Amino acid sequence: MTAQFRTTRRATLAGLSMLALAGGARAQAAKKGGTLTFVQNAEPTTLVSLTTVATPSLTCSAKTTEGLLEYDYDIKPRPALATEWSISPDGTRYSFKLRPNVKFHDGKPFTSADVAYSIQLLKTVHPRGRNTFANVVEVQTPDPLSAIIVLSKPAPYLIKALTAAESPMLPKHVYEGSDPLTNQNGNVPIGTGPYLFKEWVRGSHVIYERNPNYWDPDLPRIDRMVCKFVRDAGARSVAFENGSGDIGYRTPVALADLDRLKKVPHLVFSTDGTSYSYNVQTMQFNLDSQYFKHLKVRQAVAHAIDRAAMLKAVAYGYGTVCAVPISPKSEFHDPTPSPYAYDLKKAEQLLDEAGFKRGADKIRFKVPMDFNPIGDESRKVCEFTRAALGRIGIAVEIRAQDLSAFSKRIYTDREFDFTYNGHSNLFDPTVGVQRIYWSKNFKKGVPFSNASNYNNPKVDALLEGAAVENDPVKRKAMFIEFQKIYAEDVPDLSLYTPLYLTIKNKRVHEDSPTADGVESNMSRVWLDA
Repeated sequence: MTAQFRTTRRATLAGLSMLALAGGARAQAAKKGGTLTFVQNAEPTTLVSLTTVATPSLTCSAKTTEGLLEYDYDIKPRPALATEWSISPDGTRYSFKLRPNVKFHDGKPFTSADVAYSIQLLKTVHPRGRNTFANVVEVQTPDPLSAIIVLSKPAPYLIKALTAAESPMLPKHVYEGSDPLTNQNGNVPIGTGPYLFKEWVRGSHVIYERNPNYWDPDLPRIDRMVCKFVRDAGARSVAFENGSGDIGYRTPVALADLDRLKKVPHLVFSTDGTSYSYNVQTMQFNLDSQYFKHLKVRQAVAHAIDRAAMLKAVAYGYGTVCAVPISPKSEFHDPTPSPYAYDLKKAEQLLDEAGFKRGADKIRFKVPMDFNPIGDESRKVCEFTRAALGRIGIAVEIRAQDLSAFSKRIYTDREFDFTYNGHSNLFDPTVGVQRIYWSKNFKKGVPFSNASNYNNPKVDALLEGAAVENDPVKRKAMFIEFQKIYAEDVPDLSLYTPLYLTIKNKRVHEDSPTADGVESNMSRVWLDA
């Protein structure tokens, strides 16, 4: 597997030449200038994706703060801040040559010292970085334009993990000596990216302007990007219809509106730029809860949820039923059906056996259900769950809050019983999935980590083994075995993988030329007049 990603300067340049030839007609037609309005359904908590992997922050972060590499739709690496890279035969040394004459927005040079500092910081405070960079021993910096990541064990997924949003390269001189969780760079970002931060009006928008000193003098092509936060799904639909919104991703409108909007002549719908990450929507249990610490209660809930009916009711069929944490889009997915088929009678029996009998009011127990507010379907899933569990005597109270309050409740205070959430698989299960089920990633205060407090030594061993296994056959077998144990334990309940669409005005071009789509720096995007 390692050899697959060994890249020389000659191969890199040849690949870029082929891309230029293939896209020559589009590049020649590209226009300069204009303002792009990016419509988002939620406001980010930070503008740099160092301490969170919430999608609103991912979308914003890469506009100012770049990564070492970018990736084509097949997740093959291409140059970004690094122009060359190689991997040692044993998979324990990743060597990068950095792009010369790159400067941060404050004029300071970008060097290997920033790479070394960023990777150590990501390893410490990033929700997925604890997994991604777990084997990093040091980052050597033999000169300002050379960085060598030294690992204690192989990390076959690492070469895919270096996008701007996933592994941002940060200014050491801004962060050093500060608390990264409260550093003001998250509010007023300084990076190497194609856009300069202009303003953040809370509750309204973020504005970015063209970086006139960007390392590629031909980019970016637009003058300004406005990320507008529109919480109401209907208002987002109107924005796309009347042209006040140019682009939005992860299906940024109510799914009920899609058929109507597809008839609007100036709108385009695309799945380009979605291959870097597939989500799995999940009903997540707190295994310390007085109710859900009981396996039979979790099994009963699993028997009470009809995934196919849920997908149709809340997502209008835009997705795929999924009973395990690894998406059907992944080569590591286990297609074995859930051992807990839809069966209300069996669910009732399990609850009786667990000691939760129906009372005189026919209710076994009452429990609050929280939900991640980022997705428009979140409340609908909770409403579906309330109805489904009501049939087996569990009374569900839906509890809503904004993203900050949700994250604090679930990941810091742990004052919850169960929640509806979504988790990105990303480009590899070691990065996207392990963080949710690895006992060593139970870390209070870190969002999108092991919120359930799931602890199974066999699962830990399988996930840790897969993280360092270079044999793809053995590695897949480990992930399959993990999913089988997961299915029996039910630490949470995987529901479905959504199909995400990017909606854009026809005047928008080259918005998603990479695997991560609009979560990239969008330096190439251009607009018709």
